[in-house]
Amino acid sequence: MAKTIKLTELPFRKRAIIKRFTETSIYVSLMEMGCVPDEEIEIELSAPLGDPLSIKVAGYNLSLRKAYAESIWVEMI
Repeated sequence: MAKTIKLTELPFRKRAIIKRFTETSIYVSLMEMGCVPDEEIEIELSAPLGDPLSIKVAGYNLSLRKAYAESIWVEMI
């Protein structure tokens, strides 16, 4: 089984699969934005100070706060 890492540890433009979430209080918000388990995700860009991140998920680009990205665990493809 491949190693899971936090989304914030994923290198830019590398694809990964969402595996789980650690923060239950934002779970529903992430799901509504298209961040669902087994969905492909990648980090496109980062703001100059690292927050927010621009990610590609479910076929569209999404700005995501770093605090939210910290709770998403992924497996690199």
